[in-house]
Amino acid sequence: MEKEYTITVFTENHAGLMSRVVSVFTRRHINIESLTTSTSSIAGIHRFTIVVRVPETQIDKLVAQLDKQVEVLKAFAYENEDIVYQELALYKVPTKAFNDNTRVERLIRDHNARILEIEPQYIVIEKTGHPEEIDALLNELRRIGIFEFVRSGRVAIVRPMERLNRYLEALEAKMNS
Repeated sequence: MEKEYTITVFTENHAGLMSRVVSVFTRRHINIESLTTSTSSIAGIHRFTIVVRVPETQIDKLVAQLDKQVEVLKAFAYENEDIVYQELALYKVPTKAFNDNTRVERLIRDHNARILEIEPQYIVIEKTGHPEEIDALLNELRRIGIFEFVRSGRVAIVRPMERLNRYLEALEAKMNS
């Protein structure tokens, strides 16, 4: 049975590294549901946040394969209850939807969204939340008209203290002894 996992991969920041990380999944015919990259809390270290659905028996092998990549410092896999996560979405809706009806304003409040920009032809709405919350607002807005929609990949923070810090401290201690 497949389960959703969030994999964090800590790397050096070099050109072509994303391609090599993604190829680990491609070779195994694993679809990446979400991929986000950014700097990490440690200077000089880059972070990939990757969401996949795989059988439990496959996740450890996948993380081990990622760890074998030359510029990967360490990879970790987490279940949803081990992380705090969000996605960001932007919706562009016709301005006339606001003129015709206060329903849109209520939708924005009910979905804890906010207006980012108001133009004569359109209004840009921002929503931060879990995927099902973002989809719920999208479905509501489709009924009144939507010009454009885009969402980010998952961003996640681990509930326990970041394992990379402990891993690096253990490596440093080993090298100093």
